[in-house]
Amino acid sequence: MRVALYARVSTKEKGQDTENQLVQLREFAARQGWQVAREYVDHVTGGTSDREQFQQMFKDASQRRFDVLLFWSLDRFSREGALPTLQHLNRLSDYGIQWRSFSEQYLDSTGMFKDAVIGILAVIAKQEKVRISERTRAGLERARAKGKTLGRRKADIAPEQVDELLAAGNSYRQAAKLLKVSPGTVWAIKNNGPKAIA
Repeated sequence: MRVALYARVSTKEKGQDTENQLVQLREFAARQGWQVAREYVDHVTGGTSDREQFQQMFKDASQRRFDVLLFWSLDRFSREGALPTLQHLNRLSDYGIQWRSFSEQYLDSTGMFKDAVIGILAVIAKQEKVRISERTRAGLERARAKGKTLGRRKADIAPEQVDELLAAGNSYRQAAKLLKVSPGTVWAIKNNGPKAIA
């Protein structure tokens, strides 16, 4: 079994070192009889998936360069929240890659509780998605209550203005620049009238 190790610390975590994680991961892999194929190490926040080694790990996983991914703990793997984290784990599974947390024995797709773990994570992810949606709606309602107009601003341009600029030899792009709108808006006013972009 070829294993890849993933270790991460944030630059904000003083005194933390990925080597502490890697030593334990290597020892654990050796006890399992796994061959370490590659080690991926990031020194950035786990709040985003835009991590160089994290992305390289997924690229290698898609090419089946290892069979199982071993990380020290779920928060070392990702701190993006339950839904993105679940999506990352499912992506590994879709590639045929198993995964395991060293410090959280129940997070183990190689064991018999894999489906139960995925089910629990899926429920947590769903609740997180609902909470995000509720927070978004509450924010929009607060903005409306304060009198803010939501959505795209209506273009307050008369069709005659567009006609005059185009008749003077301006292109749609030049007319748009003069009117401080997009060329698409100029085209819509010219062809459909101002209601088309309201």
